[in-house]
Amino acid sequence: MEQKEFYEHKNHFVGNSIYHFGWCPKYRYKMFAKPKYKRLCEACIYGAAWRHKIKIRELSVMPDHVHCVASIPPTMSPVRALQLLKGISAYLFFKHHPKARLRYPKGHLWSRGKLGNSVGFADLSTTENYVRTQEAHHGIMPSSAQGSWGL
Repeated sequence: MEQKEFYEHKNHFVGNSIYHFGWCPKYRYKMFAKPKYKRLCEACIYGAAWRHKIKIRELSVMPDHVHCVASIPPTMSPVRALQLLKGISAYLFFKHHPKARLRYPKGHLWSRGKLGNSVGFADLSTTENYVRTQEAHHGIMPSSAQGSWGL
């Protein structure tokens, strides 16, 4: 596939902004060890991304951290993208799982720390594969093998 097929074409912009983001729940609690909470977290992150035209290329929610490869709009900074993903996903998570507020009474689901790396074409497939294989990297059985749990 040629690189030009990866470029976004807008009225006054041609290019891309692809980033590898990572962040953790506050106090590194294993909030997403249960499949139903992992799926809820994924849905909340996808919902936050959709609201702000952030395209999630790969997402891996681990029990105590999140990895994400995302294309962000050209007018958005990576810091703003992370702020939106973390803030809106936390709001949605607490909205759909109110008992989580017992663990986080001040309403802060995510820690202040974060990871943000730009990803070029040469690194894109490597980075996406790294995010895709997080469960194997951490020695966790894939969610599909753990059985189906309803939300």
